[in-house]
Amino acid sequence: MHGKSPNGVSFRKPEILAEATGVPPDDVRLGRVRVVLCRPSHPGNIGAAARAMKTMGLRQLVLVSPRRFPDPEADVRSSNAREVLASARVVTSLAEALRGTVAAVATVSHQYETSLEMVSCRDAAARAVDASVSGDVAFVFGTEASGLTADEVRACTLAAHIPCNPAYTSLNLAAAVQIFAYEARLAAVGGGLPSGEMPELATHEDIERLHAHLEEAMVGFGFLDPAHPKRLLPRMRRLVARARLEVEEVRILRGLLKSASRTMRRNR
Repeated sequence: MHGKSPNGVSFRKPEILAEATGVPPDDVRLGRVRVVLCRPSHPGNIGAAARAMKTMGLRQLVLVSPRRFPDPEADVRSSNAREVLASARVVTSLAEALRGTVAAVATVSHQYETSLEMVSCRDAAARAVDASVSGDVAFVFGTEASGLTADEVRACTLAAHIPCNPAYTSLNLAAAVQIFAYEARLAAVGGGLPSGEMPELATHEDIERLHAHLEEAMVGFGFLDPAHPKRLLPRMRRLVARARLEVEEVRILRGLLKSASRTMRRNR
């Protein structure tokens, strides 16, 4: 069964692709999982993260403004996972790292004031692997010292934490990558695909354009005061993220906003 992902790339359902290529279905899905490291400062952690990924069958590593990369220390710490480093993409923004994804999980150690739904790493991995039928998904990690910024969390569709000892929640970056990679593999290997056709989920770019359109329309309707937005916009982001919108649903919502705005202008 063929189709197109939301970013226009042709894809086939994993079990069909597996039959055609000889690659196990779980490997096909895990191949669509990106590990995104935002502003990593230690090249050794990059190498250790690559090693953690390879042990669980993940291959896509994206680095957002790394302090030092490539670097011999990264190669050494990667052990026999240097091909993951060799194929890593280096970008300058999280938006670029998430381009084309249908779901993005912000990995956090505490609740941010973003109104994003917070789930465990196991729940997040299950949802991500499920969504990977439609296209690439991402696990987003912050810096070793301070984690993700509120804006970086807000750019994702879901927040997830590792249920650590509450008295000591400090985890090395590579260790956190290992846990999420393990949970992703567990979800891919241990669970079957949903029955029937999977919907085409909206990409990160589609969702961001919808939020911009929503904000513009709410200001035009007089529903949102841009000088005093309070928590309306973060709550709208939470609502949209929880809905896991499909491509066609985003088109419907934007068409409705456009029609309502046009009607309001005519009636003024």
